[in-house]
Amino acid sequence: MPFPSFGRSRTDLKAVGTSTGRHRTVGQQQVEDTLPDHELESYLAALSPDSDAETTGSGRRFGSAEVFQLRLSLMATEQLRELAAYRQTSPMALAQEWVMQRLEWEAQQLQRR
Repeated sequence: MPFPSFGRSRTDLKAVGTSTGRHRTVGQQQVEDTLPDHELESYLAALSPDSDAETTGSGRRFGSAEVFQLRLSLMATEQLRELAAYRQTSPMALAQEWVMQRLEWEAQQLQRR
């Protein structure tokens, strides 16, 4: 069973000036694949922000914030979801609020010492 073609068809390649031989067509396609796509590069450049401060890539940073993973048991996750729904917020926002409140409380405890 032949596979469908997702790239250019042979007739498209012939129209670009490639020869009718299979090996020449494949070779020409490989050369075309290695050439930079300036149209795509300019499109991506227009979409990207001027500075790369906000990213969730390998640095796990977003602006001046850092991303932490939080693993909870199934029961704790369900409780968090129920409380968040009751308070009409997301589980992530509720957990973040709690962490920020606890950090503030801890800072106050250190100041009292």
